[in-house]
Amino acid sequence: MPALVLLGAQWGDEGKGKATDLLGGSVDYVVRYQGGNNAGHTVVVGDQKYALHLLPSGILSPGCTPVIGNGVVVDPSVLLSELSGLNERGVDTSKLLISGNAHIITPYNVTVDKVTERFLGKRKIGTTGRGIGPTYADKINRVGIRVQDLYDESILTQKVEAALDVKNQVLTKLYNRRAIAVDQVVEELLGYAGKLAPYVADTVLVLNRALEEDKVVLFEGGQGTLLDIDHGTYPFVTSSNPTAGGACTGAGVGPTKISRVIGILKAYTTRVGAGPFPTELFDEDGEALRRIGGERGVTTGRDRRCGWFDAVIARYATRVNGLTDFFLTKLDVLTGWEQIPVCVAYEIDGERVEELPYSQTDFHHAKPVYEMLPGWSEDISKAKSFSDLPKNAQAYVKALEEMSGAPISAIGVGPGRDETIEINSFL
Repeated sequence: MPALVLLGAQWGDEGKGKATDLLGGSVDYVVRYQGGNNAGHTVVVGDQKYALHLLPSGILSPGCTPVIGNGVVVDPSVLLSELSGLNERGVDTSKLLISGNAHIITPYNVTVDKVTERFLGKRKIGTTGRGIGPTYADKINRVGIRVQDLYDESILTQKVEAALDVKNQVLTKLYNRRAIAVDQVVEELLGYAGKLAPYVADTVLVLNRALEEDKVVLFEGGQGTLLDIDHGTYPFVTSSNPTAGGACTGAGVGPTKISRVIGILKAYTTRVGAGPFPTELFDEDGEALRRIGGERGVTTGRDRRCGWFDAVIARYATRVNGLTDFFLTKLDVLTGWEQIPVCVAYEIDGERVEELPYSQTDFHHAKPVYEMLPGWSEDISKAKSFSDLPKNAQAYVKALEEMSGAPISAIGVGPGRDETIEINSFL
């Protein structure tokens, strides 16, 4: 049976939760392999809407084991609050597994994130202020706190002391903030140990054994390709690797285990936070996309920047992830436009460029080159097959498929779990 990677092919917020949930009933494990509670997924089941921030979307599928992999950074308070909220709504969360090697977002990581962003002023990155970046920095600097450290008070204390030796100097002397007490941090972190203990496991061993037993494992990226720390629009990116390669390091499985890589594409383009966005709209069309699409961040609450579909970044996502399929979401949002522009290339210094520029400077100056496609006015939310779509909607999907470089195997025509057209099975 296959191991699949499902990830965002734009700047995130493409509807990965809906896609993961669609597959959740057919897979045995759903694994978050990177990011933290800066990633939000909305899943609609019947008349119930669930906003997930840290938990894998598979937690809503009975029979599926949700896993938080070693590549994720975990804020214990957020995780426990999210679990509590789901339990109150009757969702069984007992099967959750958390890697003992996942890193903990500590209170001082959150503090450093917020004060640093304020200090940067106009040069700020646009972080969520949840301590994600500083936690990954600690991981790379080898002063991070892992989940397993919660179960050895001596080691935990030594690691917190080592981290705060430097951070307190920065907080007090650069940012004019009070120093953070080691004992206070240790006491807070130890308070989470007992509550998290039932979920902590050697997830690398669990997942590899599952694949050896022909179980279906779905690896779920937290953000989009263009937010990847290596392959995104740096420095306006996240601090981890949501691209397909990140699934291997963030979950502890070899690349030969991956059989399919599915990219989630929104039928238009959105972005949250700062950074270049060639097709961004500042007119009535942009506001209409935001309003009709409900474009507000699940985790951040920030309005998303909206623009037309960008085939250049879709092709880029296909290349860097080795995409085998696309899941096109929110096609229904485009209903009502007489013509729909699609960015097929960029103009940079008077030259037409059809691939993502290597230079950050060039990308900042890229102007979209549009091709106009005919729109449709018919309600498509009840469509059950591709042939049910209006001819112009079918043509739009086919055009995006050709421009993007991989087949579109599923189409979202509404927010509900059942409002999806499956063209080709992912399994």
